[in-house]
Amino acid sequence: MKTKSILLIAIVLIGFNTISAQNFNDALRLSDPEILTSARALGMGNAYLSLSNDFSASLFNPAGFALIKKMEFSGGLNYNSFKNDAQFFNRSTNYSSTSSNFNQFGFAFPLPTSRGSLVLAFGYNKFKDFNRALKFSGFNSNNNSLIQSLTNDNDDVAYELGLSYPVYDSNNKYLYDETKINGKLNQSGNIVQEGNLNSWQFSGAIEFQENLFIGLTINIINGDFKRNREYWEEDLNNNYPLQLLLDNNDPFTADFQSFYFNDIIRWDVSGWNGTLGILAKVDENINFGATIKFPKSLEVNEIYTVDADAKFGTGKRYFLDPPIENRVEYTVITPIELGIGASYSLSGMTVAFDANFIDYTQMEFSEGFDTRTRENKNKDIKDLFKKALNLNAGFEYMLPFTGITVRGGFIFMPSPFKDDNSDFDKKFITAGIGFKAGQRFVFDVGYSHGWWKDVGDNYGSNLSRTFQSITKDNLIFGIKYLF
Repeated sequence: MKTKSILLIAIVLIGFNTISAQNFNDALRLSDPEILTSARALGMGNAYLSLSNDFSASLFNPAGFALIKKMEFSGGLNYNSFKNDAQFFNRSTNYSSTSSNFNQFGFAFPLPTSRGSLVLAFGYNKFKDFNRALKFSGFNSNNNSLIQSLTNDNDDVAYELGLSYPVYDSNNKYLYDETKINGKLNQSGNIVQEGNLNSWQFSGAIEFQENLFIGLTINIINGDFKRNREYWEEDLNNNYPLQLLLDNNDPFTADFQSFYFNDIIRWDVSGWNGTLGILAKVDENINFGATIKFPKSLEVNEIYTVDADAKFGTGKRYFLDPPIENRVEYTVITPIELGIGASYSLSGMTVAFDANFIDYTQMEFSEGFDTRTRENKNKDIKDLFKKALNLNAGFEYMLPFTGITVRGGFIFMPSPFKDDNSDFDKKFITAGIGFKAGQRFVFDVGYSHGWWKDVGDNYGSNLSRTFQSITKDNLIFGIKYLF
């Protein structure tokens, strides 16, 4: 049908932010902290830097391992539910996604010492869940569309589907593509994300001075991510009738019906980082903790695929044949995280507070692109992001003579984007309960409910935008066995 070369398709896709993957959102996806921890910690709002006296010290403050007196095993199972109410051109659509997995298992080994304490630990944590979903549908009465956006970027996807046509100069030299599509289409779609980041963790902690503890955790990180987007543009109002050819040289391009676009991103992620922590017992009631979570160096092996088709009332349907596939490798460096925490315990009640500082402008693409491309991506990060202070507060109370502990907490995670208002800040309320069965078993349940706003652009900026009201629920079941 067409004669123009399609050799530039993959090159165009790599540089086209509307449909390509490598931009600031990918750095943020790997850098933004999750609330996925352990049942006890989650129940207390993850205010755990000054406690950390179980295997969750590997996630919070490795110095807390030095408080463990007996060998122990910890395990956990997580269930989460993500719900998204999207507003799109005055229409509301609900969509949800769930996931469940083992999120933790590990051992802590106190070693005999003549004084103080020395504890080694080894285990596994699933510390980030990419579970997310979005669905939308609405009529865009404006004069824009993804077809036009692709055409304006001289992207051959629209061309190969009969949706645009080439323009030549008087010497028959190709200039650019044009399309007769001018918006006024029904737009719909869904996006489903899944995957996890996991770490194998090796920790050690010592009491190097009375009531002063220091610890280190080394994280060997691996994980995967998949984002599957399906998107449609349909002429439900017959704005492009049988009399209109989208390509004057192709009689089958009359009576445009619909355009379908599907792009899938797949990642394999590997990397490492370390956490250094210190914990001080001021007296029997007061603890202080401080941590440095060093930047993660994460190598991403990405496969990006695109498939698309267009239907016409003439009975013709054009496909991308074959679908486009692009492979790329790059490295993301996440920001350093600095945390402090304090707790106070008295008569079975413990109250704890944490603050964690993250400078999101320190996110960085360090490898995988030419120098100019990498610098442009990192400049976008500097321009769009800001510093943030995440806050955690929680309590637990041991009911007398029952072996039961009740917990509650709150988590506040401000948006990392400079121009976002408070609606985009993530807020979570948490609750939990623990039960000690005999001298060896401890069972814990932690729950969190979070809510925030988000937006998403299908192309351009605020041309085809979803306004999202998100809720996320996590439920963690934990078990600890004391040897």
